[in-house]
Amino acid sequence: MSKDLTDLHLLHELEPVVEKNLNRHLSMCKDWNPHDYIPWSDGKNYYALGGQDWDPEQSKLSEVAQTAMLQNLLTEDNLPSYHREIAMNFGMDGAWGQWVNRWTAEENRHGIALRDYLVVTRAIDPVELEELRVEQVTRGFSPGQNMQGDMFAESLFDSVIYVTFQELATRVSHRNTGKACNEPVADQLLQRVSADENLHMIFYRDVSDAGLSIAPNQAMKSLHRVLRNFKMPGYTVPDFRRKAVVIAVGGVYDPRIHLDDVVMPVLKKWRIFEREDFTGEAARMRDDLGLLVEELEAACDKFEESKQRRLEREARMAEKAAAKKKVLASSAS
Repeated sequence: MSKDLTDLHLLHELEPVVEKNLNRHLSMCKDWNPHDYIPWSDGKNYYALGGQDWDPEQSKLSEVAQTAMLQNLLTEDNLPSYHREIAMNFGMDGAWGQWVNRWTAEENRHGIALRDYLVVTRAIDPVELEELRVEQVTRGFSPGQNMQGDMFAESLFDSVIYVTFQELATRVSHRNTGKACNEPVADQLLQRVSADENLHMIFYRDVSDAGLSIAPNQAMKSLHRVLRNFKMPGYTVPDFRRKAVVIAVGGVYDPRIHLDDVVMPVLKKWRIFEREDFTGEAARMRDDLGLLVEELEAACDKFEESKQRRLEREARMAEKAAAKKKVLASSAS
């Protein structure tokens, strides 16, 4: 039975891969300025400076778009925790450290731009936003903690494999949120953010791929642990479950999107179900991932049924409200 490589050994073995992917990232990424994507002419002072404070009627976004934008921004707000996690796992030396700092600088733009857009356009309550930001950052985040609060992340592989799926999920969520906003400036902004997240995902995906070649059994154990316990980094946001339902029913991020656009593309890229270099417990874990995919398929079908019932219920309620409004209008006349 082979002994697992230490994180220090893996950091050294993967350093050339990280340097190569960092250089590729720097050659492909496009610098952009958050202020270019904010409709500043739409802005006006709030009450403290002699203007008008926020009112729900001022928002031009639907409930789904507001909820998704808020969730996405609060997720980005937890950057201090994310930076700490990857700095602790990757270290700050050499190419690893250069990547940690570059990634952090690029991620910081996302929160800046999203907040400016939402506050200037008065799309959501800025007081609630600030209260939730403080709460979210105070709670922090660790990818090594599942919904029950149990720790599962133990290694470098756990971290780099988790962020591969997380970055792809975030890219998909931002892109679909842009479409849900039905507003050209928000859509352009979120396209830009999504492009960043995609390049980040590619970096982590390819470093993980190299790790699978260096220590396949060890990497498979981490992959199994991550997918069996996976949750989005926004799970610490207050009232997360309700927000997640609104976002899912609205088609921004639901079980089908998670399976088809996040989980399966990465598993296929790594050829997880085709590889023959997994042995023993790792091979059994690979087989269990096949069962997990089946479970996720069943969850997709169950969600679609629940979603349909919810939409039909909401349609009936809207119909009753419209009929009641019509009766009241005719009585008044």
